[in-house]
Amino acid sequence: MPNRNIPQRRGRGTPRYRSPSHRYKGNIIYPRVDYSGRMVGQIIALINDPGRSAPLAEVLLDNFQVTRLIAADGVSIGQLIELGAQAKPNVGNVLPLERIPPGSEVYNVEIRSGDGGKIVRTSGTFASVVAHDHMSGLTQIKLPSNKTKFVKSTSLATIGRVAAGGRVDKPMLHAGQNFHRKRARSKLWPVVVGRAKNAVDHKHGGGRHPHVGRPTTVSRNAPPGRKVGHIAARRTGLKKRS
Repeated sequence: MPNRNIPQRRGRGTPRYRSPSHRYKGNIIYPRVDYSGRMVGQIIALINDPGRSAPLAEVLLDNFQVTRLIAADGVSIGQLIELGAQAKPNVGNVLPLERIPPGSEVYNVEIRSGDGGKIVRTSGTFASVVAHDHMSGLTQIKLPSNKTKFVKSTSLATIGRVAAGGRVDKPMLHAGQNFHRKRARSKLWPVVVGRAKNAVDHKHGGGRHPHVGRPTTVSRNAPPGRKVGHIAARRTGLKKRS
């Protein structure tokens, strides 16, 4: 009987593959307050969230509500930030897109008004406000991927760019560093390709010489363990040299 491969072991839900969500700080969204005016808050702490690449800023609002936001690059403890349509377009403030001048850097942008922020949340990233279309009520933004997207002008965004932008600049000098980095989020690393394994361990394993594995097309309805390789592959086999 063949050994269980990685998808089969992952499907059993053991702690090795479970996300350690008990260590995460929860879903970070904009607070449910009135954004038609101006609300002031003070950053009282900067928190590390193991579940995301960016740090969090714990903010005490003037209505004594404590909320957590994705920290902007350059903010510090004790700094005052503003939320609402009447807020100034300064770094760390939360405004509707229609109140943000074109050319400004923003992050944590709402795709739909009120969803709390869905895009541009990774450390060091930012989007640029390109233009406002007042007739249609849409704002054009340029994403970190250089693609442009139209979102509602009433959607909220934070001025600036996400903190911890130099996170990926430090190299992984030892394999153990990357192992513990992946292990903090229950990611299996390193991953051995199937064709390098024995036939008992993987469907692509076995053989007396290096080969590319069995060129199989796997059904999308196949159970875990049989769904290996490229799912609905565009092509199979070796590439011919041009």
